[in-house]
Amino acid sequence: MESELKEINPKPQSQQPTLDGGSTKDDLPLLKSDESAPPRQPITAANIEELEKKFAAYVRNDVYGPLGCGNLPWTEKVLLGIASFTLLPIRVIIALSLLVIYYLICRVCTLFLAPNREEEQEDYAHMGGWRRAVIVQTGRFLSRVMLFVLGFYGIRETHRSPDLEGNSNTETECKVQSEEPVRPGAIVSNHVSYLDILYHMSSSFPSFVAKRSVAKLPLVGLISKCLGCVYVQRESKSSDFKGVSGVVNERVREAYQNKFAPMMMLFPEGTTTNGDFLLPFKTGAFLSKAPVLPVILRYPYERFSPAWESISGVRHVLFLLCQFVNYLEVVWLPVYYPSQQEKDDPKLYADNVRRLMAREGNLILTDVGLAEKRIYLAALDGNISLPSVLHQKDD
Repeated sequence: MESELKEINPKPQSQQPTLDGGSTKDDLPLLKSDESAPPRQPITAANIEELEKKFAAYVRNDVYGPLGCGNLPWTEKVLLGIASFTLLPIRVIIALSLLVIYYLICRVCTLFLAPNREEEQEDYAHMGGWRRAVIVQTGRFLSRVMLFVLGFYGIRETHRSPDLEGNSNTETECKVQSEEPVRPGAIVSNHVSYLDILYHMSSSFPSFVAKRSVAKLPLVGLISKCLGCVYVQRESKSSDFKGVSGVVNERVREAYQNKFAPMMMLFPEGTTTNGDFLLPFKTGAFLSKAPVLPVILRYPYERFSPAWESISGVRHVLFLLCQFVNYLEVVWLPVYYPSQQEKDDPKLYADNVRRLMAREGNLILTDVGLAEKRIYLAALDGNISLPSVLHQKDD
């Protein structure tokens, strides 16, 4: 499953609301080189500091360095070598076994059942009875076991209570109401790693937004359908197709009004960071005007950062499996109830939730996005001229 949720509309950004979905443009690899691009140019030490200042949200600050290709100290090399022959094979075998076991559970629970089909979407999340209960409970349990296998032996969770006194200075400031409990329409979280999905599966087992191709993957495809993932379509064959944005809005409203409906989990940043920053939010999660539940994820580390921002997936997984211990801290904020002004302005709603999460999670607000991430990775990989990156005019 893709952890990086991208724009739905493949057209250039406009004033229309967007959702953290996917597009044909964003389906391109982050480091895909242009055949017409100039030859690779080495990055000098003098330019590294300036490059990292400009794209600080995507900089790896661990001992493994940019792209995970830094010059490791000899102690880290020794630990990495030991783990490669001990932890790595054991964890790979157990992780694959857990994946197969859960696939078989999902297969048994969906026997003789037709998936729910709507607007070219397909899922089993709306089935009820013992089948749904087994899928949800075993999914949450096995996701937590998977995190344990990956080295997350203990997860520190903090649940913030509503601010009864209220610290809002103006009518449009972030505010959290604490009247009778109401189920939120969606969970919104900062996006640091593909591990975010495992945690949210273990805690609330929500539905995610994923590429259409995920549904066809072996093992993972059926699991994603049982999660109730909303698949990003590249194009529609039906004349009345309303798009992923419309499907997600309906699912968010359904979850808000029906406690038995699957909850939606959205990453409004649209891509991952190093965990210290918070990117601008897309408005897709806030178009339904329903309350949202903000969640903040942090991955403290000593040697290797679990953040997946500027390192290849294979390299990241290998290094992660070779870490003896990994850490995860989670802050659950109270349900955020939008004011009437925020309901009328999804952009304001998104910005206020973003500021609240940044303040409560001690995160740094930044204006960079996925486009800047592509530029940063291409510069590190030497696929574009570094001087043109460092001296381009900031927006």
